[in-house]
Amino acid sequence: MRIYTFPLGPLQTNCYVVANEETNEAIIIDAGMHPGELLDKANEYEVQAILLTHAHFDHMGGLEQVRKKTGAPVYIHNAEQEWLTNPALNGSSNWPMIGGPMTTDRAEHEVKDGDLLTFAGFNVQVMETPGHTPGGVSFLIGQELFSGDTLFAHSIGRTDLPGGNYEQLIRSIQEKLLPLPEETRVYPGHGPDTTIGFEKLHNPFIVETLR
Repeated sequence: MRIYTFPLGPLQTNCYVVANEETNEAIIIDAGMHPGELLDKANEYEVQAILLTHAHFDHMGGLEQVRKKTGAPVYIHNAEQEWLTNPALNGSSNWPMIGGPMTTDRAEHEVKDGDLLTFAGFNVQVMETPGHTPGGVSFLIGQELFSGDTLFAHSIGRTDLPGGNYEQLIRSIQEKLLPLPEETRVYPGHGPDTTIGFEKLHNPFIVETLR
């Protein structure tokens, strides 16, 4: 597995190309604004799917361009299917200085907790991790976790936006993410990657809950 990270758009949203060098296939996780750099790398592979951790505008602002360029189907949690077509839900209408209202077509597929998807020779486990948004999910591929805006290095996703819930987010982290092996590497929606073990020791939001 080869993981390429692209911080895209004004909010430097981490978007990923996860590639299988043996089969020359890949998947994309999140599709932020101004995705040219991501598409340059994705063009080297046969992209089999575009997976969205959630549907805030900074994670789907480049989705239509990426979908048209790759021809790959989009997967999202059913709680946020309508967010793709509604700027009020995906937040873009609230940030006109960043790009104005954004919409895309609906996703071709919906996912739920416990789904096991297979793309590019990888098994992708879907984990519902709501709290930042109602339909937020994390994707586990082997010992690599793509956490969206649920868990960051030294921090967690914000919960003061519409649909956010702090208690729910902490519960998602406690019940779904912390039980993973400590060596599990976390690739978040913003900022550097980390590990579950490191966050147990150093993330103030997590350390507080483990006392």
